Amino acid sequence: MITTVDYHTAGEPFRIVTGGVPEIPGATVLDRRATAMAELDDVRRLLCHEPRGHADMYGCFLVPPDDPGARFGALFWHKDGFSTACGHGTIALGVHAVREGLVEAVPDGVTDVAVDVPSGRVTARVRCSGGRVEGVTFVNVPSYVIACDVDVAGVRVDVSYGGAIYAALPAAAVGLSVEPGHLPALIGHARRVKAGLAGHPAARHPSDERLSGVYGVIFYDELPAADGVTRQRNVTVFADGEVDRSPCGSGTAARMALLHDAGGVAELVHESIVGSVFTARVSEKTGEGVIVEIDGMAYRTGRHAFELDPGDPFPTGFTLR
Repeated sequence: MITTVDYHTAGEPFRIVTGGVPEIPGATVLDRRATAMAELDDVRRLLCHEPRGHADMYGCFLVPPDDPGARFGALFWHKDGFSTACGHGTIALGVHAVREGLVEAVPDGVTDVAVDVPSGRVTARVRCSGGRVEGVTFVNVPSYVIACDVDVAGVRVDVSYGGAIYAALPAAAVGLSVEPGHLPALIGHARRVKAGLAGHPAARHPSDERLSGVYGVIFYDELPAADGVTRQRNVTVFADGEVDRSPCGSGTAARMALLHDAGGVAELVHESIVGSVFTARVSEKTGEGVIVEIDGMAYRTGRHAFELDPGDPFPTGFTLR
């Protein structure tokens, strides 16, 4: 039996495994990711794929942190494998840590929940009022521009890092807009862009090959500015055609790096394809890039105790796309 607590952040699911999984060895969270990829991929598939999940499911294994400076570590996973970063998941983990009493939280004020993830140490700043969680600010690892105006698959994209590597382009560049009716076509274009960037120098992390590879493709529409603040609607297609219902936390950080580099944009209201919103801002510039803070909220949707019948003909599930 494997137990989980499930959340959604801005519409995007996040399944936190709370029991039933053996300890995952490794000196660091990034090392534990490699172990999980080799030894626990069947558990990931069981929890993520149909009939217990779906093709756009997301979740994590909780693991020890790299050192006592963080509350815990997290290994993020999706239908195709393990990712290096997850902003919407970090927001959910902050809510989870406070609501489940994993951290000592102030009932009126802000409690920082530090989490070690494969891309580094991130923080969920959880805001409470009257003991109730009202919002979370995700503080990411440094984000930076990798390459601009890269010619791939018949379009030109900008590539940046926000804990994972993303390629970004206007949806209009492929004759589309960010709306649900265009999703099948956008997924097809994203797959072509991602395939075209495989092995490209822009897809390489500068210091750790384990963080290399384009994780997602971000299509965006420009929206009218409000009170001088930049607004965009986006959809992030990540892994192999998986669609983020939220504005994508690490993807939003990667977009902020591009916008800040191009014109000094300091704040972004980022809307998702389902209408949910993250608000992002650059809080600091470092030698590695910009520190982006992203405001969002997660909501618990249920608790589960998953079982595997020994006679089940689909022991690790399946996906239809």
